[in-house]
Amino acid sequence: MSDPIILVDPLPRTLNLIMEPDIRARLERLGKVVLSEDRPMPDDEVDRLLPDTVLLFGQTAMPRERLDRAPHLKAIFNVESNFLPNVDYQACVERNIPVLSPGSAFAAPVAEAALGMAIDLARGITEADRDFRAGREKYGLEANTKTFRLMGAPVGLIGFGDLGKSLRELIRPFKNRVAVYDPWLPDEIIRRHDCEPGSLDEVLSTSKVIFVFAGITSENQGLIDARAFAKMQKGTAFLLMSRAAIVDFPSMLDAIRSGHISAAVDVFPEEPVPADDPVRRLPGILLSAHRTGGTTDALFAIGRMTVADAELIMKGLPPQLCRKADPAIASRLRSKPVSMT
Repeated sequence: MSDPIILVDPLPRTLNLIMEPDIRARLERLGKVVLSEDRPMPDDEVDRLLPDTVLLFGQTAMPRERLDRAPHLKAIFNVESNFLPNVDYQACVERNIPVLSPGSAFAAPVAEAALGMAIDLARGITEADRDFRAGREKYGLEANTKTFRLMGAPVGLIGFGDLGKSLRELIRPFKNRVAVYDPWLPDEIIRRHDCEPGSLDEVLSTSKVIFVFAGITSENQGLIDARAFAKMQKGTAFLLMSRAAIVDFPSMLDAIRSGHISAAVDVFPEEPVPADDPVRRLPGILLSAHRTGGTTDALFAIGRMTVADAELIMKGLPPQLCRKADPAIASRLRSKPVSMT
């Protein structure tokens, strides 16, 4: 083999976005970096490089026939952070090629934003600001007829991966009962984090604040539908922080429009959201343009995590920081590439 190639095909990320100069220098010490970030790397260039490629950073399609042409490939790092259906995960397992995601880099910033949004919904902070600016403010108790305190309010989490665990730690001072619905986890893990496992209906009907942190799978598309919203208590604060496809959006908007729930939403079925989308004019909803995770420190954490694991792999050691794809799970995921950072 000639000089080992590190194939970097990172869009929608760029190397400057995810790697500080010292981290990029560490990457370049592992091999010859061949980079395409003004466009996805063309197929013919990928095919030309694969025989000498040892590491792949990006979302490049890697079906079995491509893996067959990459005899020296040691790892694939998905720096967009979602396991996409364009990789033959079973073939990677057979070849001992880990497919890795640094998705946990976003857990802390998303959880922090979710906590802020929950307090906002509970206390009506931005709604009161808009009323004040419009000259229709109210004072004292009259201004709090629809508000509640987050302190002690029953909380429900739908999905208990990195995001759910991060949020659980942040809200400990609020002394909430925390119920969790996550069919992919045993009850023992949920209880280990001082949470109560429950069915979806139990979490929906007993929680005053509901956070959706679940990834999208073949089983849960449209899981939170009109029936689910009807199960929620009137005045529930509902926060959609992970994937839009988990929710039946028209049903959610109907529940908000009727005053049954208030909501905070960071992810949408179509992004960017069209300028004329009625969601922009709907009261009772706190809107966020898929921005809660994309902080500078979180994006740089992607670079630190992936390069540190790449260094271990090149020494013949197992990765420690990124999450490894499991074919049984990856085949059920329905994530799609993001179009922005």
